[in-house]
Amino acid sequence: MIYGILAWVCAVVGIAAFAYRLPDLLRRKNDIALWALCTYFLCSGISFLVDLDLLRLHISGFFGLPNITSLITQVAVVILTAAQQVVLVYWSSPPAEARRMARRRVLFFGAALCVLVPTSLAVGPAAKSETATSTILLSIQDGRYALYMSFYLLICAIGQFETVRLSLRFTRMANRQWLAVGMRTVTVGASLILVYCVTRSIQIAGTRLDFDGAALDPIQWTSGSIGALLQIVGWTIPSWGIRVTRARGWFRSYRSYLRLRPLWWALYEASPDIALDPPRSLPRDLIPPRDPHYSLYRRVIEIRDGQLMLRTSLSLADFARVARSLDLPEDPTSPLGEALQVRAVLSLPAEQRAEQADTADIPVRPPYEDFRQEVEWLTEVASSFTTLGRRREGAIDAGLLS
Repeated sequence: MIYGILAWVCAVVGIAAFAYRLPDLLRRKNDIALWALCTYFLCSGISFLVDLDLLRLHISGFFGLPNITSLITQVAVVILTAAQQVVLVYWSSPPAEARRMARRRVLFFGAALCVLVPTSLAVGPAAKSETATSTILLSIQDGRYALYMSFYLLICAIGQFETVRLSLRFTRMANRQWLAVGMRTVTVGASLILVYCVTRSIQIAGTRLDFDGAALDPIQWTSGSIGALLQIVGWTIPSWGIRVTRARGWFRSYRSYLRLRPLWWALYEASPDIALDPPRSLPRDLIPPRDPHYSLYRRVIEIRDGQLMLRTSLSLADFARVARSLDLPEDPTSPLGEALQVRAVLSLPAEQRAEQADTADIPVRPPYEDFRQEVEWLTEVASSFTTLGRRREGAIDAGLLS
């Protein structure tokens, strides 16, 4: 049951990955690495698709050869193993060297296919079996097929070992986060497929040494299926990972935009000139803006402008009195201190703020050069501003009047 689910998932994901990259392939027809990558996705999907219990008997009946799907799967696996080698050498080596290395690998796996295909047709897997997994278990009881499977597993193991080696090498060279993540995922997948090769080899050895290796079957098909799935995902991560980063950045900007609104709105009501665009109502402001990054940038600038305008109406002595009256630290350059300045000035009548303009001597914190640090700081200020709340306006007024 679990194997059937994994097989369906691997088949669908492989075909979907091929379809996803196909438009790029049509635009970049001379990109050999992309051709190899699409070949990998297609063969990976086919290797699981043809061996699904729902289809395998129909495919065998169509070709008139019992269990021909086992051979189709094995041929697809050898081709996809060669294809991923080509991708890796083109990604990690200069073009001239990559062509030479890729040619050697294609010739090696091509020669392996020239041996595997006629040998498989000659020895053939078991003609009668209920599932794809039981086909191999029955077939390896035959010494000739066991020898054939040993050769097939050796080819797979060589390919996956080389994939691990090249992936680790390319991971160290990768200068993009998601590319490195993808290569690490491919490495883990190749390592699991190596586990499949080892467990299957133990099962073959068991037929000759008189021990039953059937208990290892869940390990071999689980490691093989999950390893293949991880490899497919790993090869696709570089193309969609950047979109995850952008989506995360979009959400982070939108969240900060909303968190700054209480502070921004209070400053806007006191100094409407700070706003470049007329403010929206609260319900409309909860709707994500078209460009939250730009909207957040404008909000930060307008908050800073509003703070500077209001700070001119509060002296350091007045700030200290308010802080003492609330039993708060007398540090005007902390997030709580900046929030308290805004609360204190907003508690004054507009006429009094105008009379006290340009008399302030409160030290000003220079803005951060890093925009993200500035956003984090102002988010703390906005949080402190909300925490102080209007419930303390009376205490703030008392502190100013004392």
